[in-house]
Amino acid sequence: MFPIGDENPTEHRPGMTWALLGALAAVWLLFQGAGMNPARLIASVCNLGMVPGELTGRAPLGYAVPMGMGWACVVDDQAVNLLTPISSMFLHGSWGHLLGNALFLWVFGDNVEDVMGHGRFLAFYLACGLAAAATHVVLGPASAIPTVGASGAISGVMGGYLLLFPRARVRMFFPPIFVFHFPAWLVLLWWFGLQLLAGYSEFTMLQSQPGDRGGVAVWAHVGGFVAGVLLVRRFVNEERLARRQAATRAELMRRYV
Repeated sequence: MFPIGDENPTEHRPGMTWALLGALAAVWLLFQGAGMNPARLIASVCNLGMVPGELTGRAPLGYAVPMGMGWACVVDDQAVNLLTPISSMFLHGSWGHLLGNALFLWVFGDNVEDVMGHGRFLAFYLACGLAAAATHVVLGPASAIPTVGASGAISGVMGGYLLLFPRARVRMFFPPIFVFHFPAWLVLLWWFGLQLLAGYSEFTMLQSQPGDRGGVAVWAHVGGFVAGVLLVRRFVNEERLARRQAATRAELMRRYV
């Protein structure tokens, strides 16, 4: 089950949302080679993905993390590591990873941008991404596994959407053919609950079996979502928000009066 759209029209073109989607696609196609060359893909993840242990200095230098096909990411202390909380937001590990993130940004990003404006939305997006990265580092400070993906920042956009448009209707696709409409608050809180459950399971496993774990950085999702809820009102353009709220009230009156 995943979202494919919402019933929440915008007043302005979501130029920054389109730009971010374009940037994610461009990095994947041009810099990461669309995943067609394993060596190129692994090199991009190793060199520009965020490694918590490199940022904290708690991962031993020279430690190698197997990446498959005889390749490995080796812990280093290069200066570029300080930039990886940003660079990792624009990298992905597969087509499915990229397309899944792009879908969520497409569905939820335009409305949040609509009440912020282009510049504020970009700042909000990056702030949520950094908060997600910080959460991941705090909960795994010695991890040597590189993390990539825009999902932490997009989780923040989803948190902002929850606070701004809780009653908007979201179209959810249930494979193979079913589409249902749910209120945004239900969709987003359901998604957040799944992240918490997955994060709790991961934390419990780490407590019983210490060591690095691969897979989805679910606590980064949690951190990004919470940051979005807490920060969204600081980035909103109040005039734009007031117009949207007035338009929503008028539409509700037109429908039900």
